[in-house]
Amino acid sequence: MQDDFDEFDRFDRAILTTLAGDGRISITELARRIGLSKSPTQARLRRLEELVVIRGYRAILDPIRLGLDHVAFVEVRMLDTRETSLGEFNAAVAAIPEIEQVHLIAGNFDYLLKVRTADMRSYRRVLAEKISTLPHVSTTSTYVAMQAVKEDGLAQPPGGGEG
Repeated sequence: MQDDFDEFDRFDRAILTTLAGDGRISITELARRIGLSKSPTQARLRRLEELVVIRGYRAILDPIRLGLDHVAFVEVRMLDTRETSLGEFNAAVAAIPEIEQVHLIAGNFDYLLKVRTADMRSYRRVLAEKISTLPHVSTTSTYVAMQAVKEDGLAQPPGGGEG
């Protein structure tokens, strides 16, 4: 992906950086911030969307205000790591709404899950009834987050912020 990103110039990077911080910005304001007129800005934005560099736009909800302030990270070790088994696990884990993120890991365990629930009781239920029953799960280890130090989800493009 790094090689693909080399084809983007400072205007593209400025669009991405700006939208990562404010996805609701108007085209007029976006054009003003990056230093182009409205039409070329719209064309560049459409191109970035067509290339699926911009995957979509959404509201970022505050989980604390929604009563979902319990975060646990779960290491999952698999009984079987053949592609078929990983595919079955991937499909099943994607259907659990309490799991925010799933990462296949190169290390001492196979997957790292980020799970968000209302409290420890809710988490224990999700672990027992959903995570532990996923296909091919051998063992799990849970780490409870005490505080989110950085959780904005704003990835910056390489060379971002230029403009």
